[in-house]
Amino acid sequence: MSFITTSTPRHRVSSERRSTGAPNFRRRRILVGIGAVFLLIGLIAGPSLGGALTNPALGSSLSARFAEWARSHGANGFVNWAENVWYSHHAPPVGGRPAAGALRVPTRTHAAAQPAAATVPAHLPPPAPVQPLATPALPGEGQWTAVGRTVGGIPAIYETRLRPDPIHTSLVVGVAWMDTKLLRATLYSGSFIPGGGPYRYTAPIGPNAATSLVAAFNAGFQLSASNGGYYTDGRLIAPLRTGAASFVVYADGSCTVGAWGSNVTMTPNVVSVRQNLDLLVNNGTPVPGLNANDTTQWGATLGDQVYVWRSGLGVTADGALVYVGGPGLNITTLADLLVRAGAVRAMEMDINTDWVNLTTYDPSTPNGAATPSNGTEMLPAMVGGPGRYFQSWWSRDFITMSARPVG
Repeated sequence: MSFITTSTPRHRVSSERRSTGAPNFRRRRILVGIGAVFLLIGLIAGPSLGGALTNPALGSSLSARFAEWARSHGANGFVNWAENVWYSHHAPPVGGRPAAGALRVPTRTHAAAQPAAATVPAHLPPPAPVQPLATPALPGEGQWTAVGRTVGGIPAIYETRLRPDPIHTSLVVGVAWMDTKLLRATLYSGSFIPGGGPYRYTAPIGPNAATSLVAAFNAGFQLSASNGGYYTDGRLIAPLRTGAASFVVYADGSCTVGAWGSNVTMTPNVVSVRQNLDLLVNNGTPVPGLNANDTTQWGATLGDQVYVWRSGLGVTADGALVYVGGPGLNITTLADLLVRAGAVRAMEMDINTDWVNLTTYDPSTPNGAATPSNGTEMLPAMVGGPGRYFQSWWSRDFITMSARPVG
């Protein structure tokens, strides 16, 4: 998680344009104070911080690398404060229209890719369009298009784009729907999260796995901030918390999202559990009491009264996974989008520009290897590139969705 974004607002509300000198003076004092603290930390930390700032495993930007280093050295409180100061003065633009090409009209449909009836693998029905939150809907908004490698000729992943709410109408977020009858899930460890390896599945994605890879996407917060645990390879890396939002992978590659101890529990066929905070969505609705200004339950890493890049993962009634990611999201708009995408249970995953990423891969042949060159990020503004999961130094845990054998 980093506290400086890569996007620049194109619009400012009129009240910002009319801001007085006093708030600007206070803002300069705050920024000078942050700079002074950074300088002091740099003088004390020396080589340790210098190594972190040149380490791509800690993020694509210098701010992300500093935040990762600071959190791992006991400075969670300072980073949280600095992030809140930054985001409070870099609110997303209000009004306006998305940039040309930000929304796309579907170009590839389920029907167009349907193979001969005798060879059709078991699969879920394609998703219904997502009802946009901003009206009137723009061309292509909420409409699905098939992406990535097909499985037995059937699209396994659909994506759509839409505006996150009726206010920030120049922003666009992405939604992905993944067919778990065609795809199997794997939780990969990173070099930093969860630590304590080696593990059977760890960065980078290897050559054999690349021949069936269809998509990869980010997992959750650092374990110290996740209020949850981590289980994989038959090992409890961090204690699993009862009630925590949990992404669970089973031995047959099936997966789900639920609250630990009620929706999901430990069984002999559980191979991986990744927990992060509490459920955002349960029984097809946002959880009771959820609000954008709550800095207690959802403020472990960043006060949720601000809008930032966020990601969330949910499961639908028929078992598909849905992923939401993009800019200008608070905790309530993320939950609303997950519900509109069909989630009956859902959890927040990671936040901030350096960590929110979903990439699909579409090799030219059915069993061709997924590579950075045939990968496409769900949103063009996602940073880090489609090659991050193929790097041995990649520090974060992540989830892959791979083609199941056909026939």
